[in-house]
Amino acid sequence: MEKSIHSQQYALMLRLLREERLAAGLSQEQLATRLQVTQVFVSKCERGQRRIDPVELRTWCMALGTTGARFYEAFEEAALKNEILLGKKS
Repeated sequence: MEKSIHSQQYALMLRLLREERLAAGLSQEQLATRLQVTQVFVSKCERGQRRIDPVELRTWCMALGTTGARFYEAFEEAALKNEILLGKKS
């Protein structure tokens, strides 16, 4: 099993987080302010250079105006769609 930070699913999660940030109309700097971190931290997380743990993911979701449950539901739908497109799911 590959490390999750290097997996297609982790990349998908990061893409969805970035899309959620953009849909909320937030820059990395604005999100960083809400999270009380630096813009560099947000950038590293979005690029996969720094891992986001489940507790941090919940905080990100709250800062983006959503819930972890809603985000995970969107992630699950996208992951299943991706698996079907890759022929990994029947």
